[in-house]
Amino acid sequence: MRSFIILLCLIPTLLFARQSQLKTLLEQAIKGKKAEIGIAVIIDGKDTVTVNNDIQYPLMSVFKFHQAVALADYMDKKRLPLGTLLSIKKSDLKPNTYSPLRDQFPQGGFEMSIADLLKYTLQQSDNNACDILFNYQGGPDSVNRYIQSLGIRDCEITHTENDMHEDLDLCYSNWSTPLAAAKLLEIFRRKTLFDEAYKNFIYQTMVECQTGQDRLVAPLLGKGVTVGHKTGTGDFNAKGQQIGCNDIGFVLLPNGHAYSIAVFVKDSAESSLKNSKIIADISRIVYKYVIRTTK
Repeated sequence: MRSFIILLCLIPTLLFARQSQLKTLLEQAIKGKKAEIGIAVIIDGKDTVTVNNDIQYPLMSVFKFHQAVALADYMDKKRLPLGTLLSIKKSDLKPNTYSPLRDQFPQGGFEMSIADLLKYTLQQSDNNACDILFNYQGGPDSVNRYIQSLGIRDCEITHTENDMHEDLDLCYSNWSTPLAAAKLLEIFRRKTLFDEAYKNFIYQTMVECQTGQDRLVAPLLGKGVTVGHKTGTGDFNAKGQQIGCNDIGFVLLPNGHAYSIAVFVKDSAESSLKNSKIIADISRIVYKYVIRTTK
């Protein structure tokens, strides 16, 4: 009995030591980088490691995941199917912004299902599709209220993609800490927020995400893991720094363990390619650590 009690007392100490080891590895990986870099990892819903979590990082298009979760709640309450059609006018398809939707249908004047618009936002990070959905669901404020209702406090969403396109400084007003983003991923994956049809659709759409294959996903290819993620990529500010280069996602391992991870790179003087590589290197470190400690 005494040995069992001693073992129980040692578990928190051993767990803290393991978390400290991962934190040290991550701090070493970002040392000397010309950017503010924030990281959060939640392993199996409980073990949490953060680096530089006390900074407000521009979400960039990562907030399209937040938008999708809030939209699912909105539609669930109204009992609307994902096949619901929205009318899209030419004026909805703003020029000079990233929009495969506009490139494919430049004249407007058509209808598209909410499911397809979500695929454009979550898989291709389409800015016009994002703002069309914002208009439908009540704007950024409605998304912000819902996210905060889930207990996610260290996060703020106040502006549309068009707002940020017109004034780059507004990119900093849509922000999150890494831990807040990782917690939202955990809540989405582990809790019942709305009907399974909405959850499964968002889940699968994120797994099939086409952007940022050189970020979180890069070191996980061919490992037999399931990865769902959402990237965010910013323009360059007046100082020539990339405002944000981000990726958040959930990783399900073949051994039954899982983790959520958020990596934000803010005001980086590194190249865009280097910023993506920073995220990929962090992803590699976390994956190796989790595999090694969950055997």
